[in-house]
Amino acid sequence: MKKETKTTKHKRPSWDEYFIEMADMVGLRGTCDRGYAGAILVKDKRILTTGYVGSPIGLPHCSEAGHEMHTVIHEDGTQSRHCIRTAHAELNAIANAARAGVSVDGATLYCKFLPCYTCAKTIINAGIKRVVAMRDYHAGVETKRIFKQAGIKLVILNKEIQAYKDQ
Repeated sequence: MKKETKTTKHKRPSWDEYFIEMADMVGLRGTCDRGYAGAILVKDKRILTTGYVGSPIGLPHCSEAGHEMHTVIHEDGTQSRHCIRTAHAELNAIANAARAGVSVDGATLYCKFLPCYTCAKTIINAGIKRVVAMRDYHAGVETKRIFKQAGIKLVILNKEIQAYKDQ
């Protein structure tokens, strides 16, 4: 008697699934435990550069010196807390491209969280045309507004907002 076997067809990931998983892996190099965020810049289905959350080159990391927390009071009166010791993954990906002389004009940015307002302004000025974020961000109202104004196509894969212990 012939033994029956079940075979499952391999599901090939979409390009967005492929690159967002890579961005998540890049984030594991991060040195601030408030998210371990990573980012990848891609153009024509090719990785241009990567970045992860970490302190400027040669300066102490959160994992060594602790967090440098600041409270931000938003226009609506709400407050949020942010570690400002590190540069965000998105900024580091753009800076890494600049150091290597790689143009990111017209690229897509894959990142763990919706970029903050400062990163969003840098993304616009760098000529990035599309942003794919794994998750929404608790202080992302301004980012969404200026991305819309600038014509940046925004995709948020998971609308759940990341919560922090010290938010």
